[in-house]
Amino acid sequence: MSRTLQPVRTRLSDLAAQAGVSTATVSRVLNGKAGVSGETRQAVLAALDLLGYERPEKLKSHSAGLIGLVVPELTNPVFPAFAQVIESRLSEHGYTPLLCTQSPGGTTEDEYIEMLLDHGVAGIIFVSGLHADVTASHERYHRLRDRGVHLVMINGYAEGIDAPFISNDDYNSMELSVRHLVSLGHRKIGLAIGQDRYVTVRRKVEGFTTSIARHLGEQDVTPHVATSLFSVEGGQAAAGELIDSGHTGIICGSDLMALGATRAARSRGLKVPRDVSIVGYDDSPLIAFTDPPLTTIRQPVTAMATAAVTSLMSQIAGDPIPRSEILFHPELVVRESTGVAPTAD
Repeated sequence: MSRTLQPVRTRLSDLAAQAGVSTATVSRVLNGKAGVSGETRQAVLAALDLLGYERPEKLKSHSAGLIGLVVPELTNPVFPAFAQVIESRLSEHGYTPLLCTQSPGGTTEDEYIEMLLDHGVAGIIFVSGLHADVTASHERYHRLRDRGVHLVMINGYAEGIDAPFISNDDYNSMELSVRHLVSLGHRKIGLAIGQDRYVTVRRKVEGFTTSIARHLGEQDVTPHVATSLFSVEGGQAAAGELIDSGHTGIICGSDLMALGATRAARSRGLKVPRDVSIVGYDDSPLIAFTDPPLTTIRQPVTAMATAAVTSLMSQIAGDPIPRSEILFHPELVVRESTGVAPTAD
């Protein structure tokens, strides 16, 4: 049963100790005074909850509005990771996110947009949406802007859309991956990737092409690129083609594809990384605990999601925001799925 907080020193001390702040700071939060950061305020409110106190009415959160968050699906763990950070950052600004997830044969992006408009959202954040599909019309985004809805796009730059774009540097991620495998002695390196209609795929293929030419002197990468779906099964199929054609190093377009690549190697009686080295992409949650732990390209999800929310809040506040693309630098995280090439051992 919850208790009503009484402003006595011992209880302030308890809250201060739990939140890791001073009693003066706790007092400022409880009295709704300025001069306290959003992070500190959240820490004090969390302490109230943990210690079983009921929040005073004036401290109960009141939504500043609704924000739409559209993600392609939740099967790939990188998308829930984006959603979690975005939701947390929006909450700090007093906004409530409406999460919209897609699945094959389910609600479409356009249907979600209509639903979000019916709810009167102040803005929408799209993560790897149709803006990243070069075959899709951008008219839906133009209509949103005409209605005054603020937009932010994550991953997949599309020229002509009146919105800021937040992207991981897919092009340079391939340079990191290829250079790593070449340093281990691999000379036949393949790329298992998704469909060509996505901007992120095209950038990865372009980066892969440039890196293979730079490090291995090959100009035609067609025999080294296998296209499939961004899934475990897709990765298994694409990697299987590359393994059967003699590739000892395989770079994958996602961590899920990399898990499929590991499955493809094992189904052929091969070991990772003794016989085949595999590099993933995203550094999804828990991917460090696979067998073997996956070497992968880390998307800076927290920084990208925070930048997206900051851009949206600035638009809502009426501040000028460049309609350009902000590229975030990826990081190669080396674990145990890559090793010395068989011919170099």
